[in-house]
Amino acid sequence: MIKKISLSVLALVLMSSCVSSKVYKDLEAKYNNLRKENRNLKDDYNDLLAAKNKAENDLDNLQKQYGEAASSRDKLASELAALQNNYDNLKSSYDALEENSSSAIEANLKKNRELLAQLEAKEQALAAENERLENLKNELEARSKRVQELESIIASKDASMKALKEAISKALTDFEGKGLTVEQRNGKVYVSMENKLLFESGSWAVGNQGKKAVQQLGGVLADNPDISILIEGHTDNVPYTGSGQLSGNWDLSTKRATAIVTILRDNPNIDPQNLTAAGRGEYAPIASNDTPEGRAKNRRIEVILTPKLDELTKLLDEL
Repeated sequence: MIKKISLSVLALVLMSSCVSSKVYKDLEAKYNNLRKENRNLKDDYNDLLAAKNKAENDLDNLQKQYGEAASSRDKLASELAALQNNYDNLKSSYDALEENSSSAIEANLKKNRELLAQLEAKEQALAAENERLENLKNELEARSKRVQELESIIASKDASMKALKEAISKALTDFEGKGLTVEQRNGKVYVSMENKLLFESGSWAVGNQGKKAVQQLGGVLADNPDISILIEGHTDNVPYTGSGQLSGNWDLSTKRATAIVTILRDNPNIDPQNLTAAGRGEYAPIASNDTPEGRAKNRRIEVILTPKLDELTKLLDEL
């Protein structure tokens, strides 16, 4: 549906001759790349969590095997000690009977040979179990190390995103209560700015107060080059009735997202490759459109900050 609407918007824009076909196609291609990248990030994140769970399950199984192997080894050691004691007792009996009965001596010799054979077999079995136990221990340690590395990297990413959220909240303190919120969820940071802070009704030109807020946000983002920055424009469900360069709510939301990207690009320390603009129109509301308050909340810009997961992906490939 997004593609159909985008093509419709493109046709209208080409007919109106207000925006060149190449610019719009570039925007559309960038939006499609964004969606693909966003899906890949979500898939990577879910794969990483699944790998962590699998590694923890493997760790539990190895610990269980280690415990079973240790129990088996202890049992063999106990049997070995019992055989050794039996052997010593028989040898004592043999020594006592050696003077009185050659037949008894022969019987004891045979019994001793049998016990010695059993003793050697138990010693070999015990050695094999010790070797298997050592291998399991090494594998357990390796798995534990990988799990710890995964947990450490995930914790580090979460801590970085928490620090980023706190830095953004601090930088935008002046705009508290003016339609701006900062949240951290699902491993990402969401900065939501209602349109009353940024735009006039039906316009995509950013006002002075909104520009200041975006610039202060950009100052924090410039210090975090390993963050992907997605800017989404949203509207309420009231149909756009204006004329001129806009063809509808979807077009308006896209232009507003692009306007925010343009301000962020003015900061030379922000890598343009980390920036993506997208219009969501009226199709991702966060409140009811049945009330003026709900519609005001839905008319917003969301800046979604996602950590790059290159380290986790590399570690996952090594598992």
